[in-house]
Amino acid sequence: MAIIPSANTCVAQWGICPQPMLMSCATNRIQASQCCVSSKMRYFGATASSLFCPDSLHALSSAGLAQTPYRRRGARFVVRADADYYSVLGVSRNASKSEIKSAYRKLARSYHPDVNKEPGAEQKFKEISNAYEVLSDDEKKSIYDRYGEAGLKGSNMNGMGDFSNPFDIFESLFEGMRGVDMGARGSRSRAVDGQDEYYNLVLNFKEAVFGVEKEIEISRLESCATCNGSGAKPGTQPTRCSTCGGQGQVVSSARTPLGVFQQVMTCSTCGGSGEMSTPCNTCSGDGRVRRTKRISLKVPAGVDSGSRLRVRNEGNAGKRGGSPGDLFVIIEVIPDPVLKRDDTNILYTCKVSYIDAILGTTIKVPTVDGMVDLKIPAGTQPNTTLVMAKKGVPLLNKSNMRGDQLVRVQVEIPKRLSGDERKLIEELADLSKGKAASRR
Repeated sequence: MAIIPSANTCVAQWGICPQPMLMSCATNRIQASQCCVSSKMRYFGATASSLFCPDSLHALSSAGLAQTPYRRRGARFVVRADADYYSVLGVSRNASKSEIKSAYRKLARSYHPDVNKEPGAEQKFKEISNAYEVLSDDEKKSIYDRYGEAGLKGSNMNGMGDFSNPFDIFESLFEGMRGVDMGARGSRSRAVDGQDEYYNLVLNFKEAVFGVEKEIEISRLESCATCNGSGAKPGTQPTRCSTCGGQGQVVSSARTPLGVFQQVMTCSTCGGSGEMSTPCNTCSGDGRVRRTKRISLKVPAGVDSGSRLRVRNEGNAGKRGGSPGDLFVIIEVIPDPVLKRDDTNILYTCKVSYIDAILGTTIKVPTVDGMVDLKIPAGTQPNTTLVMAKKGVPLLNKSNMRGDQLVRVQVEIPKRLSGDERKLIEELADLSKGKAASRR
């Protein structure tokens, strides 16, 4: 940027519209010939001069003359320079169009917000797009080379510095490219992945504990064989949507007191594909038809109610070559009337007589492996819990490791006794009292 001196005033040959700031070198008398300054400013704002626009001239004259009634010798205008568009793209001032385009494509790939998640990447992407928008247009580039960004604003180009949407510029160059995934802002007609499908599977208690192989029948959307998933009638060619111009989206604008708000919506005419075609008679243009399929499903040992199994690529087919969704099988287990489950442990309650609790015994206990003998030790107290190791549920995906079965012992006390039973109990009571007295 060159600074051209003119009497006590300096102006920029190119750059942003100057921001006046009075810098004083020495204090002098206030008698400044304001008419002289005004006449010089009118000269720069004359029709023959394209250096300043009328609005910029008015701002300069108003700011410069209204600062103070005192004139200081050696006062000057300090002009703040804008970022150089050539430096932003990393090209020289005599770069060709192809070099400018190549530099933009390289930088735009690196700083696109859908690829670069670093702070400031989106702002950098906008600066790159603004620079390319100017330097790729011959008329704008010519004005920028002569007067800088101030010239663009003075000529009312770009709506006083209101640049185009940077993502629209990006899409105009990268549309149809498959090498880089740019998210939702990429090509409008990209493939759409299929949705997931869900199936509820009911198992009994033992099937959930040990696992089982089931054959299930599901209903899902599959690619139409008639049109090969394109949705178009065989023998016809798709055409560009006239509503969205092939972009797959439409923009609606609304002016509010806060400014103009724009809303981007999927085109309702083409459904976002950007193309119109004669619909296939089989799938009615969707490219998919609903069919049933039988699938063999292996349920692992240790599943429980709420467990979810995922079968990849067995969901609904995608559109326009998109990947199919997945099948999720939701498990529901029917409770066992006797055995209760607590995570990987199994709970069971048994009843023994007070005689067996006193003397000890061996009883048969049901488990998921069948009936198993359980020894009740002599002197077992009511509500004692006995552990049957490794008789519980296998750990999910670790079938060689199992929980335990916990057996709670309830001691039954008879409500009625026969004469002989009462006599024996009384003798036992007297014996116990005698032992207690001897200990004292």
